[in-house]
Amino acid sequence: MPSNSELAGTWDIDPSHTRIGFSARHAMVTKVRGAFNDVAGYAIFDPEDPAGSEIEIRVQLASVDTRNEQRDEHLRSADFFDVENHPEMLFTATSVDEIEENNYVVVGELTIRDITRQVTVPLQLRGLERDPFGSLRAGLEGTRRIDRREWGLEWNTPLDSGGVLVSEKITLEFELSLVKREE
Repeated sequence: MPSNSELAGTWDIDPSHTRIGFSARHAMVTKVRGAFNDVAGYAIFDPEDPAGSEIEIRVQLASVDTRNEQRDEHLRSADFFDVENHPEMLFTATSVDEIEENNYVVVGELTIRDITRQVTVPLQLRGLERDPFGSLRAGLEGTRRIDRREWGLEWNTPLDSGGVLVSEKITLEFELSLVKREE
């Protein structure tokens, strides 16, 4: 169990060990997964007052990677992220609540295509560990389903069955590796 003194402080996202990903249904029968390769952010955690904690995650949408260049280019286009006009996705926490030991509910504002909506993300603290270089690391994981249309991601193609090519519900996946700043 991590101590409050270990958790307290400012943490930076380690982009090389963090994954902000997503999954969507394709043609109503398979799942397509992707991730963003350019992620930055920080967390300021106060275990005595979790509600006063801060989290900010910035994602460069042009870094989308679904392992298919043609699909990635389509996601970057005006049909979806429109990275030319809206290069960044931003999540800013407005409150953090510890609901049980090492389990948190983070309420925040998610901005995509200049549309901001409130979302609630459950995050689990997976552990704290000092790496071989002496840095204290924390791992947090969580998922949240959203309706992409609420952020202006409307493109779709109907299928003969009555379904759609790309699901409207998307699962966001947060796998955060944080490194504590030495103060």
